[in-house]
Amino acid sequence: MYQVYQLVGNASVTLNLLSLSPERKMKCYNEYFINGHVFHTEEYSQVRKTYNNGVRVKRSTSNEFEVDYYEMLEKVIELQYPSD
Repeated sequence: MYQVYQLVGNASVTLNLLSLSPERKMKCYNEYFINGHVFHTEEYSQVRKTYNNGVRVKRSTSNEFEVDYYEMLEKVIELQYPSD
């Protein structure tokens, strides 16, 4: 069963913009800094002294079990979305 929520404030504008396709321009990186962490692509890490190219995401499934997903970074792509 689905529930319908009424959006208030700027939430409806933000969700509308996210529902649009990203712009055609994007940025690609060999490394990325976010929230005090640095991530490298697998290729970039091969010439470095330290490896930091793995990403783990914890997700809850529909039956409330937690599952870990772990992958190596091949590319870091920053998408641009239209703004209001």
